Amino acid sequence: MERTRRSTIGSLAALGAAGLAGCLDEGIVGSVGERDGEGDAAEGDGSAEGDAPGEGRGPPTADGSRHLAYDLDALLEESLSGGVGQDGIPSIDDPAFAPIGETSLVADAPVFGVVRGGEAKAYPQHVLVHHEIVNDTVGGDRVAVTYCPLTGTAQGFERGETTFGVSGRLVNSNLIMYDRATESWWPQMLATAIDGPMRGETLREFRVVWTTVGEWRAAHPDSRILTDDTGYVRRYENDPYGLYAPLGGYYASEGTLFPALSDPEEGHPKSVVIGARTAGGAVAFDKETLLAERVLSGTLRPSGEAAVAVADPALSTAYVYLNPEGAAVEPDGDGYRVEGNDAGGAVGSEGGVDADDLSLERVLAFDAMWFAWAGFHPDTGFAGEHTGAGYGR
Repeated sequence: MERTRRSTIGSLAALGAAGLAGCLDEGIVGSVGERDGEGDAAEGDGSAEGDAPGEGRGPPTADGSRHLAYDLDALLEESLSGGVGQDGIPSIDDPAFAPIGETSLVADAPVFGVVRGGEAKAYPQHVLVHHEIVNDTVGGDRVAVTYCPLTGTAQGFERGETTFGVSGRLVNSNLIMYDRATESWWPQMLATAIDGPMRGETLREFRVVWTTVGEWRAAHPDSRILTDDTGYVRRYENDPYGLYAPLGGYYASEGTLFPALSDPEEGHPKSVVIGARTAGGAVAFDKETLLAERVLSGTLRPSGEAAVAVADPALSTAYVYLNPEGAAVEPDGDGYRVEGNDAGGAVGSEGGVDADDLSLERVLAFDAMWFAWAGFHPDTGFAGEHTGAGYGR
């Protein structure tokens, strides 16, 4: 049921501005459970295995699963309308890019960075807040770069021959994507289908780095950046939810627009964590604390797996690793030193290594607002001190 750009633009003429406003209107919540009529290599997500799609089939799936604190029926029951219909927020399916050195954005402007197959791209937050999904090709791979403004999550997925669209539904305030081949519903943060022919399957994910134009440009001077030339008429200078630089609106307030699956007992709901999950558990590291201390240890719950997170100050981000042997991880200049005693031998490295290259098993991680992470993972482990709203800086 691929929609043409012409038909989507036509729909938006009637729905666009009102639909986005509807997302911000606390009076429009929708009815629970009703369905509308109708780089880096992946980090420990099993993306190297699983089913590969053919023409007309759904997106490729991972061989492993993700920890879910709720069963699929409960998640589907808690899904609700976000105030717009399917594709009422249009994905970008024909993205245009320019050299990042030519952008006029201020250095502090948030962008979502991706590196795959030697190609680097940046996706500005001020564009994605109006579209939420970019169906793109990076390093020769068909991918979708996605962003949910209500939960502060930017995540990447392999899409195969299909594309993803915005279903118009939310669960725990989080974007529910749909794939246009099978129309299965995929909550972004869970990467697991809760309805449709692919129910229970898990998408192949890859890392998306939440950083700034200035930091990404310094690290990847040959990167290209998504432009405002999307084919849609939008006031890209206006974020309907607020501001990140300086912080304001929804991103700074304690309130949410839609009910959470569960509420954390402490911490600012919009503080930012670096979250990671395996098949057995989940853990969240307070981002501001992690960037200040550079190394934090934590435990995935309920599995009890030990983990360590290290900061990458150059991009104001962090990486998470499993640490079953309790290896000691210490800053070493701009990098890190790993020393452990697994099986009687050191797993250490001489000299500092980059934050994304420790000699431990890396787990996919991404930024999220604390309330959203804790809502999906009420049993999550947590490390650090609870801090204020923002994006971890």
